[in-house]
Amino acid sequence: METTHKDSLAAPNAQTNSPAPQKEQEEVKTFPKFESVTCPAVDTESAAYYLNRKPQTLRSWACYENGPIRPTRINGRLAWSVAALRNLIGGDI
Repeated sequence: METTHKDSLAAPNAQTNSPAPQKEQEEVKTFPKFESVTCPAVDTESAAYYLNRKPQTLRSWACYENGPIRPTRINGRLAWSVAALRNLIGGDI
């Protein structure tokens, strides 16, 4: 039996009908109610959740310094002031 070029490119013992690899399920992060937040600052993901924005939007605000609030950088990480978030959202929540 002759082998064709196509046959020689296939890996030996390769399964042609193997299922696609499954993606790992992403961890779903839960956030406390904003009224119960007592720390002075929150991370970008939490601030984005409370502002109903994507985290990348807040990172863009920090990078270009053009957003309604600005974060504090702590060891290279962004920390968003809870007081500033409360003022932005509307004060008394």
